Amino acid sequence: MSSSVIAVYPGTFDPITLGHEDIVRRAARLFGTVVLGVAIAHHKKTLFSLEARMAMVQEALADCPNVRVASFQGLVRDFARAQGATVMVRGVRSMTDFDYEFQLSGMNRHLAPEVETIFLNALDIHQCVSSTMVREITLLGGEVERFVSSGVLRRLNAHRPISK
Repeated sequence: MSSSVIAVYPGTFDPITLGHEDIVRRAARLFGTVVLGVAIAHHKKTLFSLEARMAMVQEALADCPNVRVASFQGLVRDFARAQGATVMVRGVRSMTDFDYEFQLSGMNRHLAPEVETIFLNALDIHQCVSSTMVREITLLGGEVERFVSSGVLRRLNAHRPISK
């Protein structure tokens, strides 16, 4: 672990999944500080408010002393610079993710050459899990307890349709 390196892990986290948690925990073993950046996401319609997403992330990662949670809007480059980060962590589940993230990292290199992007592959048990799928399954009345922590599940259950 490099104790002086600050890394950011940006995302919407609507909601945070066990896959996200795994990426953060692995990054926390590699870097002195990991700042999980919860995007305000003005361009997306989120299921959870920013405050709820922040609370879920903080609860899920409460056992990680070198992980901080902060919200941001605008360019990730500006967020990384404001945090003093020299690394941006990105999780990759598939080749489709990698293609998108690779293009994004190239653009970020142009915008902030001092911030290095690293990719952490999702564990195979998390490769099919996305926040989008978790939200959709929940709203359709399906079970998602295998994909999220208990605090997130509790909040998701509040959005479940009422059974007749």
